[in-house]
Amino acid sequence: MRLSLAIQVGAALFLATAASGVDVKTATHQSSFAWRHKADWFGGFSALHVSDNGQQMMALSDRARLVTARIDRLDGEITGIRILGQWPVLSSNGHRMSGGVGDSEGIAAAPDGGFYISFEGVHRVAHYPAPGTKARVLPRPRAFQHLADNGSFEGLAIDRRGRLYTLPETNRTSDGEIPVYRWNGQTWSTPFVLPQRGWFKPVAADFGPDGRFYVLERNLTAIGFRSRLRRWDLTGDVPNAEETLFETGTGAHDNLEGLSIWRDDRGRLRATMISDDNFLALQRTELVEYLLPD
Repeated sequence: MRLSLAIQVGAALFLATAASGVDVKTATHQSSFAWRHKADWFGGFSALHVSDNGQQMMALSDRARLVTARIDRLDGEITGIRILGQWPVLSSNGHRMSGGVGDSEGIAAAPDGGFYISFEGVHRVAHYPAPGTKARVLPRPRAFQHLADNGSFEGLAIDRRGRLYTLPETNRTSDGEIPVYRWNGQTWSTPFVLPQRGWFKPVAADFGPDGRFYVLERNLTAIGFRSRLRRWDLTGDVPNAEETLFETGTGAHDNLEGLSIWRDDRGRLRATMISDDNFLALQRTELVEYLLPD
């Protein structure tokens, strides 16, 4: 980033957050890696899970495709990605999905070794015991039926108690805030809301090893994408200590949609994000990493 652009972004972030009373912490951009692979199914990645040592990952495309891969690193930075396997994400009947039914957007690793996936189009969350298995769809409350067709569950996270959290990209409460839905294993509830700030919309979520709730947000402008990362401490069902960790200028990164928070072998908090290239030649699949303050 050129110095003049960095000053402009920093000034804009200061003014926006000063007005709202949000604490601003400084995350450091560590590296960006362009991931390329010649296959018709490759691309459109909208969700990511990175293992604690930063060497393994699951990536999910928005066309119902799951990929596992090994991340090669040198001095902590990504130097290569080796695909270990790829599978279609199946329906509850064991069928391949396409179109809106297969618009898979978020992933969360489950305590039982399986994983959950959130979908928009047909708004739902499903559990999978392993890659290539059929779905067990969680109950769908009435509130899910009225969500926007292309603006619902892009983010999915799981806390230490195994409870799932998801939030819609576009739908807001009557007060203009972001509703957060939680699955406790039996029912869905709306334990809290998050403040909507500016034009950013949530596209990914995760709980870090520090127990805090992280939300990656995106702002689409006429000339490119902007990204923002916020986090909260959750005390009971109350989000506290909101922090903005970074907010980029237009074009700093591609269309970041997936997020995973983990600690490296030096004990540092990291955010790894992946971009959705929309299967367009003008875009790229990019893995971006930031070091986060504790």
